[in-house]
Amino acid sequence: MSPLPLSVLDLSPVVTGASGAVSLRNSLDLAQLADRLGYTRYWVAEHHNLPSVASSAPEIMIGQIAAVTTRMRVGSGGVMLPNHAPLMVAERFKVLEALFPGRIDLGIGRAPGTDPVTSFALRRRQDNADDFLERFQELILFEQRGFPQGHPFASVYAMPKDIALPPIWLLGSSGYSAQLAAMVGMGFSFAHHFSDHDAVAPMLGYREQFKPSATLERPYAILGCAVVCADSEPEAERLATTIDLNWVRRARGEYLPLASPEEAAAYPYSPIDRERIKARRARLFVGTPASVREQLAPLLAATKADELMVTTMIHDHAARRRSYELLAEAFELRGS
Repeated sequence: MSPLPLSVLDLSPVVTGASGAVSLRNSLDLAQLADRLGYTRYWVAEHHNLPSVASSAPEIMIGQIAAVTTRMRVGSGGVMLPNHAPLMVAERFKVLEALFPGRIDLGIGRAPGTDPVTSFALRRRQDNADDFLERFQELILFEQRGFPQGHPFASVYAMPKDIALPPIWLLGSSGYSAQLAAMVGMGFSFAHHFSDHDAVAPMLGYREQFKPSATLERPYAILGCAVVCADSEPEAERLATTIDLNWVRRARGEYLPLASPEEAAAYPYSPIDRERIKARRARLFVGTPASVREQLAPLLAATKADELMVTTMIHDHAARRRSYELLAEAFELRGS
């Protein structure tokens, strides 16, 4: 049996005492490592107005990462479609596909990836209507030349028009995107790392309801998980305290760069904070390579995941690199 494909979801974490520029350069460094280790794809996220996340413009980072790597697919995890005109998304990803043929993924998310005020600043809309499906349909119609005669967009081409859009993936943390991906015959990625929903039902529902399309004959589902892997259990636990404190602060409405393990150890956690950490730890896989693989195995089997995509939001870049190196060993990736 072939090893399970392993991929990276990168938010370009911003840590205490470092700049966003360093965070973005760290992403380029990590991408080159992942490419050598044999990771299948490298996706970058879109978030706005979050001091702990430098990844606000995935299209730019995709081009930079694809330029310094040679093997992996590179894509968005994802482009938050409510923030963008579908034509602009189509053109940006056609340009990327033209520059890096066969290596680009267009992952699409339904949420704005930010708070309501920032969402308004991005969109300049005063209503909160969910127009994701309308925007998604428009994106597909541009690609398929499906606007009826007489429609204002019937004569509009997403340029370069001789380049097809790269594969589209629908991202989700509940059942909605799973059902839509199955209905239109596209790939699906479930965000277990932050979802409050069980991953099994959406993942299996997607597989059961999948309808083949011109672009995808069989269902393909990626499971996104938060993982911290280290050479020892104590070291992995120490590194994971950065994530614990980040969760606690976000629950309090505090959005700050990622704290060091030392800062996390000194933090005055309340009993409620401890309960929040305990609850959130159910979505975090921490340990040595062998123990992390053992922890992940039941979920991977239950969801029938075709691929595992890992995000590791810790303070130290060297430790983050090491985490991905150890995972590559645990899942027997064939690197260069």
